[in-house]
Amino acid sequence: MRFHRLFFDRVVAAAALFSSAMPLTTEVAPPATSPRVAQARAQAPGVYRYRLGDFHVTALSDGSVPQELHELLRGTSPAEVDKMLHHAFLSNPVEASITAFLIDTGSRLILVDTGAGGLFGPGYGGKLLGSLKVAGYEPEQIDDILLTHIHTDHSGGLVNEGNRVFPHATVHVGGPDLDFFLNPSNQGGVNGYDKKYFEEAVKTVGPYVKAGKVRAFTRETQLFPGIKAIPTPGHTPGHGFYRVESRGESITFIGDIVHVAAVQFPKTAITIVYDVSPKDAAAQRETQFAAAALNRSLIAAPHLPYPGIGHIRAEARGYTFVPVDYRDRYQP
Repeated sequence: MRFHRLFFDRVVAAAALFSSAMPLTTEVAPPATSPRVAQARAQAPGVYRYRLGDFHVTALSDGSVPQELHELLRGTSPAEVDKMLHHAFLSNPVEASITAFLIDTGSRLILVDTGAGGLFGPGYGGKLLGSLKVAGYEPEQIDDILLTHIHTDHSGGLVNEGNRVFPHATVHVGGPDLDFFLNPSNQGGVNGYDKKYFEEAVKTVGPYVKAGKVRAFTRETQLFPGIKAIPTPGHTPGHGFYRVESRGESITFIGDIVHVAAVQFPKTAITIVYDVSPKDAAAQRETQFAAAALNRSLIAAPHLPYPGIGHIRAEARGYTFVPVDYRDRYQP
């Protein structure tokens, strides 16, 4: 108490001295203004256009979600994960983009994946239709949808309250995913793989199956001129890539071959709980990263930082993702 009393006495004395030295005045000091506070604002809809030969590719943001990597990653430790995140100027949890891609061939409008729709709840995904509108398109214009696989953050945008969002679109997807996720006997879950994946598959892909608007592929298949489906099982049984080529240029949409760039590029053996077959997913990642690095292929992935388009470079150990140069100008 003695310290507090001494401090108080000195403040009072200083105030008395200050007031006695001030001239008398009738002016009133202006009222103190409240400090300005930065106002939260939502991001503008994500639209990024990329020219590929005669085609236009548009990355459409569906939003982003935080990922608690200590709980999700397998074949590693929290300490190892934190070390790699620190190297990449990140910390756990890490924000993951959810990106869909629109291909305008001039004769068809083709969507690669559809984001999460409303299945993750308010504030987590569900921005695809807004991004699509900003890009100048409506859901009714979409001719085809290429699903890299049947997981909620890729097929969730197919429906809204049980109705097809893209009424004229045909869905293309790997046959083994249809057989696995829509099999009635699997709806309770399989070998510890949670039943929610199967229930959500029925909700999202089911209406298109009933409408006769689903086409499956089981091998490398030329879907349209310049667009090829390539099975890459591991993450899911029917996971697939889509390679798009026009006038000597190409891009490959690689789906969920990678979830966390800062971790899985340097160490391809690290898997995630979403993998149906972790061993096969890790092997597929190493194989495909090596091929893309060797061929200097352009790739696009939905969970890499938006817009998720770039190249894979081989390092002494592991790989690095190199984003494409940003362009903000008219490209006819």
